[in-house]
Amino acid sequence: MTFEMWLVFIPAVFLMNMAPGPNNLLAMNNGARFGLGRSVVAGLGRIPAFAILVGLTIVGLGALIATSEVAFTVLKWVGAVYLVYLGIRLWRTSPAPRAADAVQEVAQAHYPASEASLRTLMTREFLVAISNPKAMLIFTAFFPQFLTPGQPVAEQLLIMGATFLVLEVGALAIYAAGGAGAGKFFSSVRGQRILNRVSGSALVAAGMGLALAQRN
Repeated sequence: MTFEMWLVFIPAVFLMNMAPGPNNLLAMNNGARFGLGRSVVAGLGRIPAFAILVGLTIVGLGALIATSEVAFTVLKWVGAVYLVYLGIRLWRTSPAPRAADAVQEVAQAHYPASEASLRTLMTREFLVAISNPKAMLIFTAFFPQFLTPGQPVAEQLLIMGATFLVLEVGALAIYAAGGAGAGKFFSSVRGQRILNRVSGSALVAAGMGLALAQRN
């Protein structure tokens, strides 16, 4: 991969990072509920999942998902069911019993910075990312467009994958900051209820959309 091609790849892949998918929606929701720092750390749970998907793409399993109806359908329905489940759970989440002046205060009062709680948030990010076969299809279709003929393919895909993962951290931070920026409104009981129901509905819609997705 030439340096010039890499410079073209960076803005193109960052637009893909910034797409308003389920993981970025989770980052925004967490930012509003728990504050910027906590939501960014939670969002890092998606990075190992995307690293696995990039690795599978490099070894050629992305092509299998793209061509095998059975493999795609299984992963598709696993991802769809989990998104719908997570959306319903968010919809039904009760607001905190008292309003705070900022989301950070709500987090400290009602969501102590325990290892288990943070692990739960990171696990959600991981499961949402790993159970979406469309991500691997995107990698399989998108990365080859930037390959330089005559150079080792695996090495170029590794560079692209590493670049994607670094920029993904930036994208999740932007979405988390957006949620945290609206924290004063979402720290109220009414604001929390609106946030949970809008986020829950969007995740359910994403799950239904994934269930209807085709390999092409």
